Amino acid sequence: MSRALYTAATGMHAQQLKIDVIANNLANVNTDGYKRSRAEFQDLVYQTLRTAGSVNTQTVDVPVGIQVGLGVRPASTPKNFEQGDIKNTGNLLDVAIEGEGFLQVRLPSGEVVFTRNGALKVDAEGRLVTNEGYEIEPPIIAPRDATQMNIARDGTVSVLTANSERELEIGQIQLANAVNKDAFESLGQNLYRMT
Repeated sequence: MSRALYTAATGMHAQQLKIDVIANNLANVNTDGYKRSRAEFQDLVYQTLRTAGSVNTQTVDVPVGIQVGLGVRPASTPKNFEQGDIKNTGNLLDVAIEGEGFLQVRLPSGEVVFTRNGALKVDAEGRLVTNEGYEIEPPIIAPRDATQMNIARDGTVSVLTANSERELEIGQIQLANAVNKDAFESLGQNLYRMT
């Protein structure tokens, strides 16, 4: 009887994890650049009570064995990095990544992490940063006399300055590709670290 209760408990734990993952996906439905997760499971070891081909009587072989599964366990919660819907926000600095790729972001610790959240801003020092103030990598810094910044479809960043009527190109947003996106560790704030 205790084996049945343990097996049932593993199923309840698995379903709770699945509900937790779905709830987090629903909570982030309006989060810029959020990538949904899904729960994956695998069965646990089986206890063999009788092997197939064993002798039932002195002369009869049993064609089918008896195995009892001991439940289920979570295997992984991979992210789905497919491109989402593109919405026009009206903000000249918001970018959408079409297809594969990630923006590279430098944390205050110096570590470079990845995101698909393209809601960008300019900080007090003229640097192109995320909503959280993390600088994109490679850095793009506007001159102090810049009056407007624009980002072209190819990621080229240009500015208008107070002393010029022509746009001045100051850099290009570069995307990074990941060979194994399933190896990403979620850090929160739509940031991912390669493990």
